[in-house]
Amino acid sequence: MGVPLGIDTLLTITAAGLIFAWALVLGIWKYRQMATSADHLAHPYVDIAHRAALLYSFATMLLAVFVELSAWPTAVNLTAAAVVVAFFVLAIATYVRHGARRDTTNQFEHVDTTLRIAMAALIIGELGGFAVLFAGFIAGQFF
Repeated sequence: MGVPLGIDTLLTITAAGLIFAWALVLGIWKYRQMATSADHLAHPYVDIAHRAALLYSFATMLLAVFVELSAWPTAVNLTAAAVVVAFFVLAIATYVRHGARRDTTNQFEHVDTTLRIAMAALIIGELGGFAVLFAGFIAGQFF
């Protein structure tokens, strides 16, 4: 057996691996669109979904480090990481939906109340979740 890690860290690393695998699949979709389109470009949201998934997979691995080195209880770390990862996944899924539907090249072109609320929740969730993990890291490593 490898290095003993907490369940919170293991689940966060697993999420990073799943998001990375998703990014690789999205890369195939992007390549297929590039290979078959007249201008050799994928739909903008297919490109965004692929890039976002790649970046979010590495961001999730970074979260796993903060989870592992946090002084907070497992449940706190797991909840904070899960909130951040959930918003990463929801963002990627939104980009995939727009890419599949080809319904827009700018989801902020027609902002409504639902989008405003979703963006506020994303900001609070991602920043808040990370703040909890970062504070746990600081508490665990410096105090």
